[in-house]
Amino acid sequence: MDIAYIPSPSHGVVHLGPIPLRGYAFCIIIGVFVAVWLGNKRWIARGGRPGTVADIAVWAVPFGLVGGRLYHVITDYELYFSDGRDWVDAFKVWQGGLGIWGAIALGAVGAWIGCRRRGIPLPAWADALAPGIVFAQAIGRWGNWFNQELYGKATDVPWALHITSATDGRVPGYYHPTFLYESLWCVGVGLLVIWADRRFTLGHGRAFALYVAAYCVGRGWIEYMRVDDAHHILGLRLNDWTAMVVFLLAVIYIVVSARLRPGREEIVEPDGDTPDGDAVALDKKADDKADSKADDKADDEVDDKVDDKADDEAAETTDTKSDAKKPDAKKLDAKTDTGSDEPAQSKESVKPSESEESVGPAKGEAESAKKV
Repeated sequence: MDIAYIPSPSHGVVHLGPIPLRGYAFCIIIGVFVAVWLGNKRWIARGGRPGTVADIAVWAVPFGLVGGRLYHVITDYELYFSDGRDWVDAFKVWQGGLGIWGAIALGAVGAWIGCRRRGIPLPAWADALAPGIVFAQAIGRWGNWFNQELYGKATDVPWALHITSATDGRVPGYYHPTFLYESLWCVGVGLLVIWADRRFTLGHGRAFALYVAAYCVGRGWIEYMRVDDAHHILGLRLNDWTAMVVFLLAVIYIVVSARLRPGREEIVEPDGDTPDGDAVALDKKADDKADSKADDKADDEVDDKVDDKADDEAAETTDTKSDAKKPDAKKLDAKTDTGSDEPAQSKESVKPSESEESVGPAKGEAESAKKV
């Protein structure tokens, strides 16, 4: 007799009149709200504007849901296209079946479209949203609990999951709650990304890559515990191989990005009004800013040259005036010589000239003749 276990809901849907309220859908919706809320706070902290994360999520979420469903249908096609199956069930997302790999891949395409319309870099947006995404996964995994799906091997541990449904090949009993293991692992990954982002100032998509790598590690051992039907390659489940490949790609990206583009983006979103749909707006604004800086620098150089020239001319004018005021040595010498000759010349001017001496007696004789 089991003393403790995790009970499963008797049903995963509650009807509000004619409207069915499904626990799986609620978990997905709550996860999306948490991701957008936390991503918005982190985006603003990085220098972005409020509301940008939600605007881009309008593109990313629908693409992610379609991608997640496509991955599930493609990898488990026998559930929908084999004999005795109804292919219409492939569209019933509310019944469960979303592959995280497809959700992230196609969701990134939607996010790229949204970022391009807003003129912001996708890696910066992904870094801001990374912890929110993994927390959303932690919440979304509880949707598997409502649907009594994706459990692990039989066990008698106190936290065993009690499966009561016998539909779709289930066998009632007590199993490892792999949904709970993955949910807790996702919470740990989210906290790890937040810590590492603060500690190492991750940027250019490295925080998102860290989330992907850390999640793949946990998904690897959790996937190994699951007992639901899956395709196997060389003895390993397909999702195990996917986790290993994605893990390697994420690690390579972190290493290469850290060498090529260290640090974090200084500007994640333009301050001005960037028109929607103009993907070149940010690049144009950056070019204009660079041109403006170049023009300012050129103007400063011209001003410096003009100031230097003016200073030189002023200095030259000052020197010229100084030289003009300074007495010329030759003139001074000439003046000195002239000053020494002046007494002699004055004395000579007092003496009568030879002509005056010769005129003097004749004038006297004429006067005496006149008196007689």
